[in-house]
Amino acid sequence: MPLTRLVRNTFITALVIAAFVISYRVTEADFPRLFRDLPKGRQLLTAFLTPELFTRDVETRTVSIAFPIPCGAAPEEEAFPSEGPRLITSVKCAAPLEKFTLEGFDLQPSSEVVIRWRLPDDRTMTAIRTQTDSKGYFSQEVQARPIQAAVDGIPSRLEVDTLTPVGRLKPSQTLKDVLDNMFVTIFMALLSTTFATIIAAPLSFLAAGNITRKGCLGSGVYYLFRSFFNLMRSYDPLVMATIFGFWLSFGPFPGFLALTVVTIASLGKLFSEAVENIDPGPVEALQSVGAAPLHTVRYGVVPQVIPDFVSYIIYHWDINVRISTIIGFVGGGGIGYYLNLSINDFKWNQAGTAIWAIVIVVWAMDFLSAEIRKRLS
Repeated sequence: MPLTRLVRNTFITALVIAAFVISYRVTEADFPRLFRDLPKGRQLLTAFLTPELFTRDVETRTVSIAFPIPCGAAPEEEAFPSEGPRLITSVKCAAPLEKFTLEGFDLQPSSEVVIRWRLPDDRTMTAIRTQTDSKGYFSQEVQARPIQAAVDGIPSRLEVDTLTPVGRLKPSQTLKDVLDNMFVTIFMALLSTTFATIIAAPLSFLAAGNITRKGCLGSGVYYLFRSFFNLMRSYDPLVMATIFGFWLSFGPFPGFLALTVVTIASLGKLFSEAVENIDPGPVEALQSVGAAPLHTVRYGVVPQVIPDFVSYIIYHWDINVRISTIIGFVGGGGIGYYLNLSINDFKWNQAGTAIWAIVIVVWAMDFLSAEIRKRLS
């Protein structure tokens, strides 16, 4: 016996170790890479931790100089100005892809600077963003773009916009957009939970063994609805959202439908298990005096399951708020969709604002649902 147990335990230990080794390999775990790519991660984390909540009106001032590309394509600047807001380049013209130094003097101090090309046909092309110091000075290396040559003797120009915040702080457009989308998410989850409850509550009694599993017909009804709930629970909300999205085009409505279908199955199973776990005493008492089946359910079952039902409903609303955030990534609307757009456009501060909103709402919903369940218990 000791030898058999030793062999068995050794075999089980070997299987566990093999499972972890395979898991490590298939996930391509590379922990040193966390430290090698730390600068990139630090940049993202900094942006996420500095949400774009408030802003000010921006005063824009523009300074420009002629800068032909290539040399000889158009007249060059005769002389750089010596006072006032001005731009000075290390060369007066350049060949495509040639690098040169651009300096700005006496611009707005401590302001964001946008350097761009003004093409001869009046189109613009943003090149670099930088910052002026406390004296309104900046120096930046710029690469000449292989852009359109001069048209009718009009050269390309280098333009610099200084963006200076003015006025009082006010809620940013990002904050307004995040709040709007967060409300869509919350109420999409609320409506889907409500519709799912209306459908799942009566069906759950048909999937409860102590109510319907009596005789061939009752057993058939029980297994039918039990299988229905298990089948619908097997579909991930993302899959359902994708199906409804291709069916109805993407937006909050397909997301609401996906949440509703998944919630019906989940609540139906939870409700049916609550019904199966009731105290049989009141039911048997009603049946002993000849109460009809509907009256037995109404007066013997429903009063016992209402606290559990309410608790599950609130808890699932909390869950649906979180799930609807993920559904938004496949076009289901709400804050998840906004977050997806922000990440795809590399607007990390806006993404950080959305993430903080999700964290706060999920925390508040979790606290609210816990308090309500505590009072109902």
